[in-house]
Amino acid sequence: MANDKPTIYILYNARASITGKLDYAIRKLRAPADQPRCSACDLTHGGLRLSETEHWNQIRRNINADVKQWHKDELNPKVLEFVKTNNLEYPMVLGQNSDGEIDKLLSASELTSVSKDHAAFLELLFERAASKGVRLEKL
Repeated sequence: MANDKPTIYILYNARASITGKLDYAIRKLRAPADQPRCSACDLTHGGLRLSETEHWNQIRRNINADVKQWHKDELNPKVLEFVKTNNLEYPMVLGQNSDGEIDKLLSASELTSVSKDHAAFLELLFERAASKGVRLEKL
């Protein structure tokens, strides 16, 4: 049975465990400024914060979809298979339409380009979703 609401998957370039969070913090602090760490983390958490920003929570409410934010070690089998089969680079944004088909909406580099601008992220997300058959409606 098809789900009426599409799903948006925001996949972090980090693991969910405590050691994963520490590893991410070390990578973020030690990497050169021009080397991306996790633009999904920047988008939702504003960088090294452990909780999502209030601004992100407001933006997320504007996406009429089931928004799932997963670390590398939290993926369900279907999403993990899609990522591996397509040899995708973390972080990324995927969309799943009401028929259950998954497609890449934003690559790591595309996500980096909008990670600090929520309005630009929403605009690109809605544009890509429409082009890939993932029906999102603005709230």
